[in-house]
Order: sequence, then structure tokens, then C-alpha cells
Amino acid sequence: MEVSGLSRGPSSQCVSQLIAITQERGSAAWRRSVGQPQFKTGRDDLVTIAARWCACRRHFRYAVALAAVITPLFGLPAQPAHGPGRPKASLAARSISANGIPIDQPEPLRLPDSALEPIDWTALDGWQTDDHAVAFAAFLASCHPLLRAGLPEAKKRPMSVALAHVCQQALADGPLTEGPARIFFERNFRPLRITKLGDSAGLLTGYYEPIVDGSRFPTGVFNVPIYRRPPDLVPPRHSTGPGFPNKGQSLRRTRNGTLVPFYDRGEILDGALDGRHLEICWIKDQMDALMIQIQGSARVRLEDGTMLRINYDAHNGYPFVWIGSILIKRNIIPRNEISLERIREWVRTNPQDAEEVLRQNRSFVFFRIAGLSDDREPAGVHDKADDQEAVGAQGVPLTPGRSIAVDSALHVYGTPFFIQAHLPLISEKRTSSFDRLMIAQDSGSAIVGPARADIYFGAGDQAGEVAARLHNAGNFAMLVPREIDPVVLGARIPLPPKKPPLLVLASVRNSSSRSPAVPPHPVHLRRPLPDCPACEMAQSGLGSRAKQTSAKRPSLQQPKSISSKSAEIPTSQPARNLARVLRVQQTYNKQHSSDSSAQRPPLDSEPTGSRD
Repeated sequence: MEVSGLSRGPSSQCVSQLIAITQERGSAAWRRSVGQPQFKTGRDDLVTIAARWCACRRHFRYAVALAAVITPLFGLPAQPAHGPGRPKASLAARSISANGIPIDQPEPLRLPDSALEPIDWTALDGWQTDDHAVAFAAFLASCHPLLRAGLPEAKKRPMSVALAHVCQQALADGPLTEGPARIFFERNFRPLRITKLGDSAGLLTGYYEPIVDGSRFPTGVFNVPIYRRPPDLVPPRHSTGPGFPNKGQSLRRTRNGTLVPFYDRGEILDGALDGRHLEICWIKDQMDALMIQIQGSARVRLEDGTMLRINYDAHNGYPFVWIGSILIKRNIIPRNEISLERIREWVRTNPQDAEEVLRQNRSFVFFRIAGLSDDREPAGVHDKADDQEAVGAQGVPLTPGRSIAVDSALHVYGTPFFIQAHLPLISEKRTSSFDRLMIAQDSGSAIVGPARADIYFGAGDQAGEVAARLHNAGNFAMLVPREIDPVVLGARIPLPPKKPPLLVLASVRNSSSRSPAVPPHPVHLRRPLPDCPACEMAQSGLGSRAKQTSAKRPSLQQPKSISSKSAEIPTSQPARNLARVLRVQQTYNKQHSSDSSAQRPPLDSEPTGSRD
């Protein structure tokens, strides 16, 4: 066999075998190429050309190598230009950024047990009059840990990734004044009203940083230890979010590897952690230790004047029980007299009873050294220790009146919240409007839920008095980056195709029936229907009843009308024939109902004028 005047040598034979093996219908394509004098631009044709060029080489390597090199250089398709092409493998759709790095589409925001409602900026009372410059400075402080987060992109939450993109713009803009700061938040965020499912508002409390005296070693005065996190403490199972979770039963790993519930407060007070060298420092009394555990952080002024900063690290997993509620329930302190100072006074004057009451709160909190000005830091740092604020769980200094603690299992540190409430900031009996933009920068074991926040008021006794008065409802508006705006993402979701009406479906089914529709005319009743015994019985029965009709029965009983909807439902062939019989009888009765005294002709007789 010859190919355009060339004898079929070893090279062309190898090329033909290669085509037959590596490509479907290769032999047919080869025959088509041989039979056509003009070649089309396809991979098979280039292989053929390579075979001709390398036929003199007497070796198949050259033909294969040349075809493999020429094909990708010309960017030709793998299928021949003639004939149908094979289906190509579909690649996953990815968006490409300007620098060529693939970027996945943002995932929607998901918050369990939460209700989200998009609102306008005008719906936020006090938004225009708030000090956005202070809030922007607090947001900038949260941007640094957001941008240097070590988690891979696949494990980051959508909110964290979107906030990091906004932070890049914030750092590029630098510190902003009041007007530009407000415009920045409005351009980059969408406000969403957030509540817990079934609730109309959220809950606001306050916290501060206590300042207490302490010692690095136990003494007769300082004998209440502050513990660091035990190494055998295991977080609750199925926990999410960074850091130690706020809720769930913490576990303890025993020596044989089994997991059991961790010690409660009573067991720890009885010495369950003694001898394990977990003490950070010692303070004066249990009430101070309880307040430190409630607030989640403290400044401990040591004997040499060094200020030791400690922060929340973990908890034992038991629910928190407020000591004030126990005293009210036992009628020790009236409800209208309960306050932090009243509780502290009772604990101080009743040490034995106070320990028994404290044991009712099984929750226990462990701490870590934040290192504000301990003796490991360089000289001169502790000189300005009192001027620095507490460090939150995000690792940034908190801003009094702008930083809040949230549920870290639901929210991402750095998320802005606009809070509207009436709080007793000045006195217990007088509330004032509190409309501020806050930044989530801390967490706590008692802060659980989508609309739950603890407002940081600073350090010292005065801040503690304000924080102790707060337990009020408030409205939460979470600011979501435009990148994951649920309104925009929801508009991109394609709607399902509309279902056709039921009547259209029924008509389509009837039109596809095997037997054509027979027009309801009496002439068709004279002919026996083939293979339909039921229809023949129906015909004979109706005819005999019609013949027996007398003047005493002027009209036959009207059969039940068959609606168009029921007639369109596909049924069996005998049932359709019977329905036609009934329709004809109904038409016949309507036409002759006016002359009721005349004798009706039998049903099987032909109407007048129907014969030739």
C-alpha cells in the first residue's frame, strides 16, 4: 500500500500502529487521510507528515518524536479536524487573580443557631455620631494577627479570610480621622442584624481587669494559688474555633490514657492539683480569686512592685454559677441589695460559709502569664505598666469601651459589631444610650451565643464598679465584609427551573398515548369497539335502558359530568372508551330534554338524516 506516492516503510508502519493504539477509530482516520489528497490541520495529519519525512530514516523513533514536538507547538487539537471529536475532560472552575494565583470563590457565612437580617446603615441609630476613628484604631490593632495567622487557607473560616483582605486595605490607608474612618467601614462592610434563633435581642455584660496584691511564693497572707493550665487537661470534644473552647466538658487524661471529666472546684480546693507546680502566684483570699476567674484577666502587684499580667487560658468544663444567685436563693442577701461590694463583705465576714457557697460553683479557670512587666522583661518596661491595657485572647491590647469578648467558636477575632443599648454606666438607677462600634478581641468561658458580648471597661476599681452593674439587653449588628455579603452571594445562586403546569403535563401525556382520541359523536357508537368487552356491555346496557324509557320518565338520569381535569389524566383503554360512552349519552340527553313527552328513539338507532 502506498501513501501519496511513497511506499509504506517501517516508519509509516510504526506511525499507523501508534495511531491505532493511542486514538479511537485510528485506523479509520488513517484510511480517510490516505484517501484525501488535501490534509486538514489535525494531530493525525501531522503524524502522517512526520511519517513521510522520517520514512528514509528506517526507524520509528524519529517519527514519534517529531509528531510529539510539532503537535504542542502548533497548539492543534488532539482530535482530527474531520469527524466528531471526543468529549474533553472538564476542569474545575477557578478564578485567577492578577498575579496568576488561583483564588477559590468565597464560601457563604454560616453561623449555627443564628438569625441574620441585612439592614441599611440608616437603621443603626447613633451610627453617624459615633467616634469611628477610635474604632478604626482598634480594628487596625486586630489586623496584624489576622494577616500573620499561621493556619492554611483551607482551614481558615470565610470570615477570617475576608477580614484579612479588608485589613490589607486598612493598613494601606493608615490611621484615619472621623469622616474617612466612617466611609471606610461603610464601603468595606455590610451590617447584618444578628440574634439567637428565637430571641429578639442579645445580652451585654461588662468586665474589667482587677488589680490585686500577690506573691510569687506562698506566705501566711498570700495563700490562695492562681493555677496555670494543667498538661493533662484535654479540650472538649468536637470543639471549633481558635484557642480553648468556651463551652463543653473538659477532660483529664489519666496515666493509662483514658479520658475522664476534669476536677471541679471542690476537688481542686481539696488539693487535687497540689504538688504539680502549676502555681503562677498566690493572692490573699478566695473572693479575689473568684473575681479574677470571672473577669478572665488580672494584674498582680508582687512584693518587689513588679506588675504581673495573667490572662485566661482554659477552664475545667463545668457551667458557671454566680455566687450572688446562691445568696439570693438562700435569703442571705435580698435581691434589691445584691452588689459586688455586698458579696465581698459577706465573704469576708463569713469565711467558712463562703467556702461552702463557693463550692456550689464547680467551674474553675486556669491562666497564663501575659508578661506585662514581670522580671523576665527588660528594665524600664515595668515603669509604664500601669499605662498599658489588658491583652485579650487575640493577643492585642484591649481598648476600654471598644473591645468586647465574644464566643470564639462562632465569631472571628477582629469582627466589628455595632451595639445599641441603654446601659447603667453612671449609676445603678440611671441608664444612658450606648451606641458604639466595637471590635471582637477577647473571649471568656461564660460568653456563649451569637449575640452575646462582654464589654471591656479598663482596669481598677472604678472600671469594676461600672462592669458590675451591666446585665442588659442590646441589639447587635455584625459588620460582614463585602466579599462574603450574603445578599450578593445569594443573588448569584441560580434559581431552579419552573415546573410546567399540571394541565400541560397531562396534555403531553395524553398526546403521547398510543390510541388516538375518538371524537364523541353518536356515529362511533354504532360500530363495535375492537377487543373491548367492557365497552360493549356498557353500550348494550345504556341502549336497553333508553328503549324502556316511557312518558312517566320524561328524561334519563343525568350521568355524572366528567371534568376536563379528570379526563386529561391518563387511564386505561377500557376506561377511556367508557368515558366516551357517558359523554355521548350526556350530549344526547341535553339535545332531547326539551321534548320530554315524545318517545325517545333507542340509543343504538341512527339519527335522522344520517343515512344516504
